[in-house]
Formats: sequence, C-alpha cells, structure tokens
Amino acid sequence: MNLFLTILFIFFVFLIGIIPFRILYFVSDFLRLFLSGVLGYRKKVISRNLKRAFPNLDENEEHRLIRLIYKNLTDVIVEGLKSFTMTRRQINKHHKIENPEILTPYFEQGKSIIAVAGHYANWEWGSLSASLQTDYNVVALYKPLSNKGVDKFMRWTRTRSSTELASIYKTSKVFEKCEGSNTIFLMAADQSPTNRKKAYWIAFFGRETAFLHGPEKYARKYNYPVLYVDVQRKKRGFYTVFLSVLAENPSKLQEGEITEKYANKLESIIRKQPESWLWSHRRWKLSR
Repeated sequence: MNLFLTILFIFFVFLIGIIPFRILYFVSDFLRLFLSGVLGYRKKVISRNLKRAFPNLDENEEHRLIRLIYKNLTDVIVEGLKSFTMTRRQINKHHKIENPEILTPYFEQGKSIIAVAGHYANWEWGSLSASLQTDYNVVALYKPLSNKGVDKFMRWTRTRSSTELASIYKTSKVFEKCEGSNTIFLMAADQSPTNRKKAYWIAFFGRETAFLHGPEKYARKYNYPVLYVDVQRKKRGFYTVFLSVLAENPSKLQEGEITEKYANKLESIIRKQPESWLWSHRRWKLSR
C-alpha cells in the first residue's frame, strides 16, 4: 500500500509540475470547492478557532474568512506540490527575500541563526528560497511523514536547492553536527506541542496557549540570534519575505521571553490578514 501511495504521490507531483502557474490556481479552486463544499474539511475546527480568536466576529465576516481560509489552504497545497519541480529561477521569482542584507553581519561573524516562522501564507517555499537567496547553509526541521517512500522523495528533492531536511526527533544531533558552521535553522513554531510539561504557556489571542519549547531551548543553549520570517502574499503565487530580529543575544533574556516575542509577532501579523494562517490546526486543544 505504501508503495502504491508513493507512486501515486510522485505521479501527482509531476502532473502538477507540468501545469503552468496561470492554470495551477484553477486546480486550487476546484480543490477548494471539494474540500469546503463536499468534504467540509475541518470546517468546525476552523469556525471554532475563529470564534475563539475573534469573539466579536459577525456571521457574514466569518463566512467570508472561511472562504478565504480554504482558498489559502488549497493554494498552499498545490504550491507545495509544485515546489518539487520548480526551477531556481521560479523560486527566486515567486518567493523573494526582500532584506537578505540583515543576515550579512551574522554571516561575517560566523554566527548561525534560528529562523522561526508560522504556518502563514506559503511557508513551504521558504526552505527553498533561503538556500538560494542567502550564503548560509540551510537546515529545515520537519516532522517526518509516515510514508517512508514519500518522505525519502521529499528529502531528495530538497537537495536540489542545497536545503537539508532534518527530523524534529533528531534536533539535538542536528544542532551538534552543525555547530561552528554558518547555518540557518528553519523552524515552524506554531504547532501544538506534544509535551505540555515542557511547553511555554503564552497569551495568544487572549487565551493561554502552549508553544513549542525547541526554538527557545536551542537559541539559549547556543546563543544563536533568532529571526522572524514574515511571509506575505503579494498576489496569488507571489510572496515577499521580510526578516526581523526577535532576539540578538538569547542567553541574556529571561526564560520564555523569546517565545513570547514570537507569539506576539505572529499574532500581530495574523490580525492584519487572518485568512492567511492555517486555522484548520487544533491550536487550542491543550490546557495546563
């Protein structure tokens, strides 16, 4: 079964790969209608999350946001499949880092960086654009797929842009291995943690929320600067990336302060354009 699913996945990857960008979003629109209208994919989760984050949201605005949230979701899905076959020129054109010069002082000092992002707009292409548009080695921490064939294919395709995918279950070993090299560690930090005891509990949309401890843990341990990766959609299929410093010297900050800065930054960005966040996550499923 796993072999069949792997072959099916690779077939769709190459099918999406030959579709021009101008047609790609017709596929996304069809998928959106199927997920929202036919399957109702996680519609209750999305609605519940929106009401928790925006308690004064009226019904018409909620319906409008849900429609746009599905549009964002399916765009990211098809763009994720497209990423396996995109050329370097396409990546640089469609996912552009606007201020790469912010990295220059750190690179010249031989400092590695932890770059944190959220599941906002197209975070998938960041693992490609970072290695093509900066001088750093790039390691993207990710949760391995249960299908080993698809997982191996995904890791292999990322090597085209010199990005290394590393399992979150081997984070300690990855940081040890890369110590002393100029490396950007890409970490999406807005998932619900599996270990609530190690989590940082931060006010997020007015509600105490569990955040992963990993980014702060390794930033403090190695005193790596922490940068926020803000991805914004200019228009369909085109994104700009803005980098900003969250923590210059993490070891000098109080416990939990880096995570709080991250949560505050993420919330401020989501509030400006909520439809670009992945609301289908069960973000508030944990309590103390």
